[in-house]
Amino acid sequence: MQFLLPAIISFFTTTIAMYPAIKIAKKFNLIDNPRIRPHPAHIQKRTVPRAGGLAPFLGIIFTIFIFIPLSKVIIAIFLALLILLFIGLLDDKYQNLSPYFRLFSQFIAALVVVWSGVGINFITNPLGGIIHFSPFISYLLALIWIVWVMNMINWSKGVDGQMPSIVTVAAAVLGLLSIKLTLLGDPNQADVAKIAFITAGASLGLLVFNWYPAKIFPAFSGSTILGFMIATLAILSGAKLATATLVLLIPATDFAYTFLRRIFQKKSPVWGDRGHLHHKLLEIGLTHQRISLFYLLGSVILGLIALGLSSSGKLFATILVAILILGGILWLNFFGDLSKRRVPDSG
Repeated sequence: MQFLLPAIISFFTTTIAMYPAIKIAKKFNLIDNPRIRPHPAHIQKRTVPRAGGLAPFLGIIFTIFIFIPLSKVIIAIFLALLILLFIGLLDDKYQNLSPYFRLFSQFIAALVVVWSGVGINFITNPLGGIIHFSPFISYLLALIWIVWVMNMINWSKGVDGQMPSIVTVAAAVLGLLSIKLTLLGDPNQADVAKIAFITAGASLGLLVFNWYPAKIFPAFSGSTILGFMIATLAILSGAKLATATLVLLIPATDFAYTFLRRIFQKKSPVWGDRGHLHHKLLEIGLTHQRISLFYLLGSVILGLIALGLSSSGKLFATILVAILILGGILWLNFFGDLSKRRVPDSG
């Protein structure tokens, strides 16, 4: 119950806060209107409130302050989330912030928590033993990891319900992992488990309102806040980056392919387009609900696999599944027309 209660309070806080968040978004014109702001990645014609990070921010911070003792790391997390929320709301309002400026803000937010002492001090060698890093390398790796995960999650919000589905599962898996480490004798992991379930509760609260047809979009603030929490939790849970990567393998593979594809096409990797996996799934006729369920169930299956494998097992599973996912992405990109639903021949 000590882990379930924080998740419940975070969920209900986020859910309750969502109603005034939607009203605030409409009052201050924090809305997504494709007729006013055309974007190559837009897939809907509806006008939908943005500011999707406001309610999860309140849910996470409020519940953490109830259940987690204040420390330098907790204060740093609060400040980092505040930065991401502020930049996200600016982006919701003006909707013309440079993606390079948003990327810079992500580095600043990550730097805040790294400055508090959060670093990747070691990783488990899948071939045996542990690889330790110097303080400088430790903090540099943490900075890159946090920014990478934030962008990966941000790029996975194109379909209603997609992003919060992924984050809810990932946070829950990291929470279960921290409970396991607590039972094995690491008492510090108890608070990490609580924060993980707090994040899962907030993400689930967002999912209720973001499921198709979405009543609110996560936008930049929602995706980066939740992505930041997943990245930080993966470090705090004992540098379990392999576990987090395996759970997030579907969006991670899509991110890597999209990033490289844009570079090879001589385009900036930070400018959006309609080449993501979820766009291709839409093109062959899948609905928003089915695509979100695909990401949700895929994350659950990969999460269960991650919880039951050793470090070497996670490495081989990650490589194998990533190849399969990449194969599916390549098929959809080059032969997707063969998979499209066809109108029955009238005669």
